[in-house]
Amino acid sequence: MTSEARVADVLREHPVIDGHNDLPIAFYELCDYDLDAHDLAGSVPELHTDLPRLRAGHVGAQFWSLWVPQDEHAVRRTFEQLDFVLRFVERFPDDLQLASSADDVDAAIKAGRIASLMGMEGGHSIGESLGVLRVMRELGVRYMTLTHNNNVSWADSATDEPVLGGLNDFGEQVVREMNRIGMLVDLSHVSADTMRHALRITSAPAIFSHSSSRAICNVPRNVPDDVLETLAANDGVCMVTFVPYFVSQAYVDWLDGMHALAKERGLEGKEHRKEIEELYGVPRPDITLADVVKHVEHIREVAGIDHMGVGGDYDGCPEFPVELPDVSSYPVLFGALADRGWSDEDLGKLAGGNILRVLRAADDVAA
Repeated sequence: MTSEARVADVLREHPVIDGHNDLPIAFYELCDYDLDAHDLAGSVPELHTDLPRLRAGHVGAQFWSLWVPQDEHAVRRTFEQLDFVLRFVERFPDDLQLASSADDVDAAIKAGRIASLMGMEGGHSIGESLGVLRVMRELGVRYMTLTHNNNVSWADSATDEPVLGGLNDFGEQVVREMNRIGMLVDLSHVSADTMRHALRITSAPAIFSHSSSRAICNVPRNVPDDVLETLAANDGVCMVTFVPYFVSQAYVDWLDGMHALAKERGLEGKEHRKEIEELYGVPRPDITLADVVKHVEHIREVAGIDHMGVGGDYDGCPEFPVELPDVSSYPVLFGALADRGWSDEDLGKLAGGNILRVLRAADDVAA
């Protein structure tokens, strides 16, 4: 049997459960959430995601990201994103089914539908209110990323100046309340000290919905090895992302060189990008499938096969590795891993088995 046929068999038995897709904000930016403007049951080339490509990618369940800017309207806008997901699922009942538990996911897949889960991307979406957190969970939101790119008052972000050195007392309350109500603690985007702090106090397995390995690509958004080891002890999962800036050290170094030149010449800003590339004169490195495979195999080596998943972050950034351009691409990654000797069992764990275990464990803690 060819690896392509073998992977197709594995993914039919264990469909991909992806941890993070930014279709809601991308669809808002494309057409203000107007489901009549672009038919997601057909081809929507402006996006990385539509229903035919999800089917081609053997996606059995998707965590739709609820991300909004960090401003005074964040709570309202998060509810609008949630409303979009509900309307999207309602629009395509033959293809999509709302889910908030592992049993819901199993039922949707068995019915031939794509299970649709939701995760809030950033603690700013609750407006410092445990009441809002509880309501979000009641409405089906299954995880919350503690921060996005900026700190919140109760937790430090990976890409902001540290203030707390982790969580403050209210941040600890948030994590404990998430455990109590069965909402997964998502540590993508948080500082390494926040990762360590949250893992010390959580009583349920935590996740990284879309992060890769800092040992392979040294950026603050990725996960240090000591945290991966702690995550394994916590029985959580790190869902490997495909974002170029998080997977390719060569690309990071190239972009950092460009930014330094732009600052030196006073040409910062997107409008000067082409000019700076010409001045810099160093070809942009390709970001490839091989870069992603390095992360997957390193995380397997450090955390173990039971503590991994995939969180592509499609529609969350403009470009992806050349062989992984959109949500139809998951079989390409799994084929590469099969060619490197991964067993069917291990491919199934990576595809979705591990995150289903974590969902069940979080429900057990809440119960």
